[in-house]
Amino acid sequence: MESENGTVVTEFVLLGLTQSRDIQLLVFVLVLIFYLIILPGNFLIILTIRLDPGLTAPLYSFLGNLAFLDASYSFIVAPRMLVDFLSEKKVISYRGCITQIFFLHFLGGGEELLLVVMAFDRYMAICRPLHYSTVMNPRACYVLLLALWLGGFVHSIIQVAIILHLPFCGPNRLDNFFCDVPQVIKLACTDTFVVELLMVFNSGLMTLLCFLGLLASYAVILCRVRGSSSEGKSKALSTCTTHIIIIFLMFGPAIFIYTRPFRAFPADKVVSLFHTVIFPLLNPVIYTLRNQEVKASVRRLLNQPVA
Repeated sequence: MESENGTVVTEFVLLGLTQSRDIQLLVFVLVLIFYLIILPGNFLIILTIRLDPGLTAPLYSFLGNLAFLDASYSFIVAPRMLVDFLSEKKVISYRGCITQIFFLHFLGGGEELLLVVMAFDRYMAICRPLHYSTVMNPRACYVLLLALWLGGFVHSIIQVAIILHLPFCGPNRLDNFFCDVPQVIKLACTDTFVVELLMVFNSGLMTLLCFLGLLASYAVILCRVRGSSSEGKSKALSTCTTHIIIIFLMFGPAIFIYTRPFRAFPADKVVSLFHTVIFPLLNPVIYTLRNQEVKASVRRLLNQPVA
């Protein structure tokens, strides 16, 4: 891409998570260990749901998609971050940066919408059990899954389209360990006030509305089961607690990053690390540890004799 004075920006220099080599080494070891332990667990969840004929309810299909989205999301940032920890010069091409932004928001937006779909599924199962099988039939589930993938794509392509129209003539130093909208926009050689507002509207407003809607939906569920049996209350409370934990892990950092003007704060990089690497890998594991059916299915799969 060329600016008016003919300068071409072909790459961005990533300043990284920290300039301290000791801290970089510590984070590298911790993230690598975490990555190697938790990531196979996500794939085990996907395999279990695919192979177990007893896990055919819509909830498990959505859980399998959550594990796939989170595992894919972690591949966008973590591997390159680990490699960059060992490199003196951390460089990413302009096209590579745009590609990273696209998939970051494509999968992130899809996951936010998936959590909305899962909340609707739990509402129907707990508050409208007689209508559940009619409303959440296989065709409806496929339509919802298609809609969330399409929604994530539209959300992301808007971000990328806006950035592609910005002129970049230098500097090219990104104060982060990966490419994301707030840092890239700051490097544009033009007034970005309107662009920042558009980005906050596209990312921040979407995130905030989903977050508030999800909290409201689980509040309704808890109110509706107040008069149910103790077993029903316990199951609903367990479901809501798990979902609310994931909501705060997913939306808390996203709201911090995207619902304010693009100004740098000291905590930005730490929040981004948890948002892009740690929490995505933890989400499916948290769901699984609190779901007796999936845990039992995983144990059966692991205990199967090898032919």
